[in-house]
Amino acid sequence: MEDLKRTPLFEEHVRLGAKMVPFGGWEMPIQYTSIIEEHLNVRNNVGIFDVSHMGEIELHGKDALAFADYLVTNSVKKMKDGKVKYTPMCYPDGGEVDDLFVYKLKDDFVLLVVNASNYEKDLDWVIKNKGEFDVEILGKSFEYGEVAIQGPKAEEFLKNYFEGEIPLPELGYFRSEYGTLFGKNILISRTGYTGEDGFEIYSKSEDIVEIWRAALEKGKDYNIMPAGLGARDTLRFEVAYWLYGDDIDETTNPFEAGQGFAVKLKKEKFIGKDALLKVKEEGLKRKLVGLYVSKGGIPRHGMGIFKDLEKIGYITSGNYCPSLKKIYAMGYVDIRFTDEGTKVKVKIRNRDVDAEIVKLPFLEPRAGKKK
Repeated sequence: MEDLKRTPLFEEHVRLGAKMVPFGGWEMPIQYTSIIEEHLNVRNNVGIFDVSHMGEIELHGKDALAFADYLVTNSVKKMKDGKVKYTPMCYPDGGEVDDLFVYKLKDDFVLLVVNASNYEKDLDWVIKNKGEFDVEILGKSFEYGEVAIQGPKAEEFLKNYFEGEIPLPELGYFRSEYGTLFGKNILISRTGYTGEDGFEIYSKSEDIVEIWRAALEKGKDYNIMPAGLGARDTLRFEVAYWLYGDDIDETTNPFEAGQGFAVKLKKEKFIGKDALLKVKEEGLKRKLVGLYVSKGGIPRHGMGIFKDLEKIGYITSGNYCPSLKKIYAMGYVDIRFTDEGTKVKVKIRNRDVDAEIVKLPFLEPRAGKKK
C-alpha cells in the first residue's frame, strides 16, 4: 500500500490482527473480528474506533467565530464555549465542500473537524476564503490523535476515568470539555457517528496510543471491543448519517440531502446562501430517500433506480443492517416518486430488483435521547 498515510495507532491495529485497507488516502482497519460482531457490540455495549485520520483545522483570532459562521451553512456566531455544531460547508453554487463539526472552544479559538479524505481540499478552501477576517488558519491534522468510544455503556465506563470541570454524566449532547483521561490531557465531546451515545476524544498524537491501550484494558468489564471502518459504516448507515463522497458531494445541496435543519438562511451572509435561497424558492427536484430491498442483493453506490422503465435516480449507499437483519439503501430520487410506499426497481448486476421507498432513518438514533 504505497503512499498511504498511517495514524499513530497503526501498529496497535496490526498487533490486534486487524484487516487493513486503503481509505481516503489512509491505511485503516476495516475489521478486527467481524463487521457484524463489532457493530452489535457498539449497539449493545461499547466499542472504540481509531478516528485519528479525521482532519482538524484551527481558527485563531478575534474573528474566528465570525469567519466560521461565514464558511458554513449553520449558525455558529453565537455559540457558547464548549458547544459543538454539525454543519455542511458549501460552494457558491450550493454544492457541498464537506460536512463537518464546528467546536467553539473560546471566543478566539474555533476548531473545525472535517472528513479525512477532504482535509487538504477543505484547508485550501478555508484559506482561500479568509478575505478581510482577522483570523489565523492552522492545519493541525497530524498533531491530533482521536478515538471514538461509542455505545450504551460508554458513559458508565468513561465517567470513572475522566476528570474535568464537570462530571462526564453532566456533559450534554453536542458539548465538549477539556480534562484528563487516563492521565492524558484531552478534549472530549459527546458526539459520534454511530447513532449511539458516546464520546469523541482528542489528544496530542503522541498520547493517543496510551489512551487506546488504557481504554481496551480498563473497559474489559464493559465488554469493550475495537471496531473498524466496516462497523463504522454499517452503524452510521442504519441511522442514515451521511457519508461524504457517497450520499453528499459537490453535486448535491443540503436541502435535497435532508440537511435543511443545518441551513440557516436568516444569517446575514455565508458562502452558498444565494444559491440555497434559490433552491428553497424553486422547490426540490429530487430528494435523498430510503429504500427497502426484500431480496435480490445489496444496492451499491451509483446503481440506477427506475419506475416503469424510467430512470428516476441513483443509489448513494446500500448495506445489510445487522441490527435490523434487513437490507436497505439510500438514494436520490425524482421528487415525483419520493412518497413512502412507492414501488421502484434497482438495477443490480443487470437485474431489476424490487424496492420500496421508506422513511429515514431505518433505525432511530439513541444519541442525544434522555435516559
